[in-house]
Amino acid sequence: MAPEGIFLKSSNHPRAYGNFARLLGKYVRDEKVITLQEAIRKLTSLPCDNLKIQKRGRLKVGNYADIVIFDPMKIQDKATFEKPHQLSEGMIHVLVNGQQVLKDGIHTGVKSGRFVRGPGWVGK
Repeated sequence: MAPEGIFLKSSNHPRAYGNFARLLGKYVRDEKVITLQEAIRKLTSLPCDNLKIQKRGRLKVGNYADIVIFDPMKIQDKATFEKPHQLSEGMIHVLVNGQQVLKDGIHTGVKSGRFVRGPGWVGK
């Protein structure tokens, strides 16, 4: 999703832009419903374990380097039902497959992501 081009022709649910930021900002920092450590586990290693996706979800030698650095005091989703195409705030750096795609909150132009197939994948 991106707040530009063809994406602006449809009305999306606000969590299409701010799902992780909402968890970290609203439910961890503001409402203290869940700890930061538990939220990070639920966003990283837990889904990889459940889907049996190898070499992702943990910072470990031999794993792909998918890393995010955010400011826990500034992370905030901005998208609303009235204005769903709003990017979140507070994300500082993002590395995908070891390449920096977000630097100081700005996209670098690098597109290092790829489709991840779990063990249930049945290709053609």
